[in-house]
Amino acid sequence: MAKDVIIALDFPNRERTMDFLSLFGGERPYVKIGMELFYAAGPEIVREISGRGHKVFLDLKLCDIPNTVRGAMRSLRGLGVDIINLHAFGSSAMMSAALEGLTEPDGSRHTKLIAVTILTSTGEETLHRELLIDAPLSEAVMRYAENARAAGLDGVVCSPLESAEVHTRCGADFLTVTPGVRFAGGEQGDQVRVTTPAKARALGSDYIVVGRPITGAADPAAAWRLCRSEFLGGEM
Repeated sequence: MAKDVIIALDFPNRERTMDFLSLFGGERPYVKIGMELFYAAGPEIVREISGRGHKVFLDLKLCDIPNTVRGAMRSLRGLGVDIINLHAFGSSAMMSAALEGLTEPDGSRHTKLIAVTILTSTGEETLHRELLIDAPLSEAVMRYAENARAAGLDGVVCSPLESAEVHTRCGADFLTVTPGVRFAGGEQGDQVRVTTPAKARALGSDYIVVGRPITGAADPAAAWRLCRSEFLGGEM
């Protein structure tokens, strides 16, 4: 299964984004376009970046009633991104509807659909005291992953710490896309459940999503190459 590092393009506008990507010269890293950039620059930024040869993970975390999410995915499928996501707690019915929206009239589907389980900024105490979820965090993640698998999705967003168990329960072909990755000794920021790139590889992550350790580095291209080297090892 293909593995890669996905850079989170958490920038407020097109200009900052394109200036950042210009630092990579002829290299075309896999990138994530999230809510901040998408809401500022719109669908055109997705078309521009993918048109330059970058694979794109569109991270909009959709969550609404099934009919609304079905329609939203139908509107987004024309962008031709590689991965798109939604929130698993929106229900199995919502996930199934989203899959329908991403599917072309001829039955083909070109974008992988994955579900966010529990955000990596959420810890056990927050889960219980604020969200009133009594189950252990790890079990909540696994139930969401199993629901996503049953609904026909391609994988989940989870912590690297949960990747191995997700694969055990949902299959080796079920993608784990994992944020919460930092270089050894780096700042955790607002992340709670974190690992290094090498540890994420050992735990079975298929893709790691890395933002500030790369975008905030003195030499982002060098930081990206180091991150890929640690994560991919001999597969580069």
